[in-house]
Amino acid sequence: MSSPKGVFLKREFNAPRELVYKVWTEPDHFGNWYGPQGFSLEVVKMEVRPGGMFFGCQKSPDGQHVMWGKFVYQEVQPPEKLIWVQSFSDENGNTIRAPFNPHWPLEILNILTLQEVEGKTVLTLEGGPLNASDEEQAAYDAMAPMAAQGMEGTFDQLANYLSTQL
Repeated sequence: MSSPKGVFLKREFNAPRELVYKVWTEPDHFGNWYGPQGFSLEVVKMEVRPGGMFFGCQKSPDGQHVMWGKFVYQEVQPPEKLIWVQSFSDENGNTIRAPFNPHWPLEILNILTLQEVEGKTVLTLEGGPLNASDEEQAAYDAMAPMAAQGMEGTFDQLANYLSTQL
């Protein structure tokens, strides 16, 4: 599977790879750290297997902004790799356009790899539009720096959460 044209993030976590993989793939952990800073995440469904799905709802601190989303897992190689297609959805799991931009791609391909180095974990995340029109790719490209910054905030939450699990 070729890498999407989009963001590439790399971060080292002070935790063993098995633990980092566990908090990415178990609903009791995932809902505690994933998503924009300050938002809560309700995990409705999470089956981490090829063809399986994550389905959940993020809410802003004031409850005014509610976003449903899903991942459909393409490849699962514990504890080193996850590949999934990410979409916004309605509360029934139907893929919808992003609430913030009518030209945002319907599907984003994400490739997560975890490498253990001296007891720490080096995480890389590549993401980009799947089957995007030129207009969708342009919308993604325009927002990619902000999306990358948002993921860095999510990674901060992940680092904090991992420190409570050691």
